Amino acid sequence: MLANSQQFTINGLNYTIRSAIEKDAKLLTEVRLQIDGETENMDREKGEAFIDPAGFEQIIKTDTEKPRNLFLVAAVQDRIVGFSRCEGVYLNRFSHKVEFGVCVLKEFWGYGIGTNLLKASMAWADSNGIKKMTLNVLETNDKAIELYKRLGFEVEGILKKDKILSDGNYYNTIVMGRFNE
Repeated sequence: MLANSQQFTINGLNYTIRSAIEKDAKLLTEVRLQIDGETENMDREKGEAFIDPAGFEQIIKTDTEKPRNLFLVAAVQDRIVGFSRCEGVYLNRFSHKVEFGVCVLKEFWGYGIGTNLLKASMAWADSNGIKKMTLNVLETNDKAIELYKRLGFEVEGILKKDKILSDGNYYNTIVMGRFNE
């Protein structure tokens, strides 16, 4: 599904949050690869589960057509600096919810981009009858957990020793959800 474009200026940075379009595919491939190498907060290491431009074109096409999917990008001028997705499960018993995921280039942390991607996704979900948003977050990602709680998400569970990071240690994944009655 598509969402309305929004403009933001935070700490002197001007950016737009808008629906992804097929011509974004090449840039999304590059941005995702870079983000995966900048932080261990993502599920993937750099280069894992690589999505080429054709793959992103298909994801964008699917997300544009399906009423319970949303693919947003954050752009500074013509540069994509982050993106988020909401993906619904197309089984009747799960028709009320979507799973949310977000990533932002490290260089652009601190400008509210992740927050505004999430807020735009929440507004879209609320206006489209989606009652629940879920997400997973690494236990060490304190800023993200704090943001999610501030925006109404609650801890629903913990996946113990769910990920192994570069230090060789196991870390928990926190499952969070927001229900809109």
